[in-house]
Amino acid sequence: MDSKPPLFRSHTMSRQTAFNVLRSGSPAPLRQVNFFADKAGLDDRDRGLTRALVGCEIRRRATLRAIVAVFAQGKPSAEVLTLLRLGAAQLLFMDSVPDHAAVSETVRTATNNIGLPRGRYVNGVLRSIQRARAEGLSGDPRRDLVGANWHFALPVFRDKEEHPFLWAEDVLSIPANLFKRWHRRFGMEEATQLATQALSETDLSVSFPHGNRETLLAEFETLSPRIGEHERIAIFDSEHTWAISSSQAFLDGQISIQGETAMRAAEALGAKAEEAILDMCAAPGGKTAVLAACGAKVTAIDVSEKRLEFLAGTLERLQVTENVSILLSDGTGVWTDAEPMFDGALLDAPCSNTGVLAARAAARWRFGPQNQKELINLQARLLHQVAERVRPGGRLVYSTCSLEGDENDQQIKAFLKDHPNWDLGHTALFKPGPAGSTGPTDGGFHAFLRRNEG
Repeated sequence: MDSKPPLFRSHTMSRQTAFNVLRSGSPAPLRQVNFFADKAGLDDRDRGLTRALVGCEIRRRATLRAIVAVFAQGKPSAEVLTLLRLGAAQLLFMDSVPDHAAVSETVRTATNNIGLPRGRYVNGVLRSIQRARAEGLSGDPRRDLVGANWHFALPVFRDKEEHPFLWAEDVLSIPANLFKRWHRRFGMEEATQLATQALSETDLSVSFPHGNRETLLAEFETLSPRIGEHERIAIFDSEHTWAISSSQAFLDGQISIQGETAMRAAEALGAKAEEAILDMCAAPGGKTAVLAACGAKVTAIDVSEKRLEFLAGTLERLQVTENVSILLSDGTGVWTDAEPMFDGALLDAPCSNTGVLAARAAARWRFGPQNQKELINLQARLLHQVAERVRPGGRLVYSTCSLEGDENDQQIKAFLKDHPNWDLGHTALFKPGPAGSTGPTDGGFHAFLRRNEG
């Protein structure tokens, strides 16, 4: 399910704030929750409800669209459709919200923002959805919800046998073109599993940068941690995110929220003490901290001052600032001959985020041919620029949090074709583990490359 106990209070301001976030047009709505919650003066519980509402609407957006399209008459405005999806999300996927609150508070939000007539319209549609649902599953893929114990009395989704990719978009809320890619690479079963996992908030992956996992886990024993495959990783249920991120161990830099796949990409570079290391696209700083902890002298670069502030805060909290220089750059400009050469470089390239859709829910709705073309071109330019700054005999790790071949293996293949003075050491693709596993919670890719001495 998309939400967990305890029961949330049915405060109108939580729905109002969620509505404000969603109609703001932000490409990453979950990142805007705290900003809008601060403006509304929400307490922690109502802030949590707002986050759950926004997250559920984003993750289930295509499913909610399909359902609303069946029950909504006429041509509702964009604002009405947003409110209908918010209301339907609570009725169908948020067990902790009582039905009466899901309907009445959504209707009140509609009335307050777009008038009484439209509030009545929202009420009518939500009541129709409520009446049409029935407990349990029917066995009909056109009527059953995935991840919820409900089915509809009539077909609301496209036929799985005739249109499997459109069915996946309706039911698994994943863009049909992305699911088609996964189906081609991984098969129907695994593609369905990946899409289903992305419907819920991911488990929390916690790293122990100072190697004290066993000692610190004793402090969090009541949160039932799971030992990760990596010796410095533990996995917690997502409901413990606040307890972890507000703990003294986190504030003191003894633990960090970091995925195993991201950590392994940084470790793959094999940074050593006193080596000069370039970290391109370095924010939020988890990988930078791994490199700096080895004693390397790291030059960390990112594209905006805000991202660099976040990076600096991470390094300060983790107590690894001494050997890190921070620079502002988009990384695609032409380097001058006077710029330093590096023993190694890590490029964590901008990507489609398809390996971390459970955490970055809105990324699925940015996926498409034009975005992919722009991303691939940007990745290629960054890879070329970073490679130019690595000395002969040096190493480079290219990483993404994507599962897509055109961003990963194909990108590396094209690079090697154009750069015969580089050799490929190894590549690694990680898929996110299901909820309750020992990880990794994050999917992604990295490739290790070495520049020839000649």
